[in-house]
Amino acid sequence: MVRPGRGAYVVDLRDRRTARALQFPAGDLVVVSGLPGSGKSTLMHRVVPPADASGAAVHRIDSQDVRERWARGRLRALPYGLYRPLVRAAHYLGLRRALRSGGSVVVHDCGTLAWVRRWIARSARRGGRGLHLVLLDVPPEVALSGQRDRGRGVSRYAFARHRRAVRRLTEDARAARLPRGFTSVVLLDRAAAEALRSVAFG
Repeated sequence: MVRPGRGAYVVDLRDRRTARALQFPAGDLVVVSGLPGSGKSTLMHRVVPPADASGAAVHRIDSQDVRERWARGRLRALPYGLYRPLVRAAHYLGLRRALRSGGSVVVHDCGTLAWVRRWIARSARRGGRGLHLVLLDVPPEVALSGQRDRGRGVSRYAFARHRRAVRRLTEDARAARLPRGFTSVVLLDRAAAEALRSVAFG
């Protein structure tokens, strides 16, 4: 069990397969970031619990979940590009509700939208809650392979933007520079992420 807490420090679990669980204080916010295809959604689905130690709901906010719900609905016959703005709006409304709930929240972050992290940081600060970054540090070729495996990728231009954004986050974490408003960063490579079994709040 690794407890990042709220001490404004970096926990580097890369090349370590012994960490089976992460534990955060109840009510804290966790942002999961990394390259497209690095395994963020897979990790969140596998390790984020439905409730914390007291039984209060843990909110898992992933735009991919919203996209899949819409894809199964009335718009499934349309190209995704046509209803993508609606998916984005629904995702951010869900995030807004989760942040206002006061409960524990785990958010999927694409890495390029710094304004989203600033929004979450403001919410954490106003509520006196900790804010943690879980950063998947995987090579670009591994992320590209992950995109091929799921049958959905991003453009070369978009991937280049993601690479720059995630590289900055990773370099800052390696230098013990936390993003503004964050109280801890957890660095995972693919092996460490696969070894992780649970995320707990309590």
